[in-house]
Amino acid sequence: MAEKFISRGFVGRAREVASDRKDRVPPGQYETTEFPVLSAGPTPNVSLERWDFSIYGEIAEDLKWTWSDFQKLPSETVRADIHCVTKWSKLDTVWTGVSIDTLLQGVDLDSQSDVSYLVAFCDGGYTTNMPLVDVRGGKAWIVYEYDGRPLAPEHGGPVRLLVPHLYFWKSAKWVRGFKLVKDDRAGFWETAGYHNYGDPWKEQRYAGD
Repeated sequence: MAEKFISRGFVGRAREVASDRKDRVPPGQYETTEFPVLSAGPTPNVSLERWDFSIYGEIAEDLKWTWSDFQKLPSETVRADIHCVTKWSKLDTVWTGVSIDTLLQGVDLDSQSDVSYLVAFCDGGYTTNMPLVDVRGGKAWIVYEYDGRPLAPEHGGPVRLLVPHLYFWKSAKWVRGFKLVKDDRAGFWETAGYHNYGDPWKEQRYAGD
């Protein structure tokens, strides 16, 4: 990606966390009821007629879905707390989309057990990396609705990755697919000094944390 700028749309205030919710807000975070908009570049203009989602890489057979195909996959509605590396947390967010487990059913990972990582790639050139174990077992989704409505472009629509147990930069906006690989490969923010893993409960914001 040639441009490295962040659009910051958060003008709300931090709120004191209620005592019965404090155990849901990681160290160094504050709760907000706003949904800040932060992006590493301009919002892409995506045509659903040309949209597709792909899984490829060091696997036996590539997979691809059109928008129509994707809408026919089994969907789930998920309630999750999300935590941004810029220190805001938003609790009880509601999303609808397709589990990564569903998408990976077409990949024989048992016979390719050395394929352990993915690189998510997106419109606009953004990438982010994570271990496959962190998107399997009901931990991650490709979501296309937020709060019962189609996901707005500024929040990553038509679809974004949702990995709520990691900092929110890992939940890549405008995601178009995964490259499955044997060896870990740092993504956009990871090469710019952010932590390679990004656990909010360990405050893994930057390399060395």
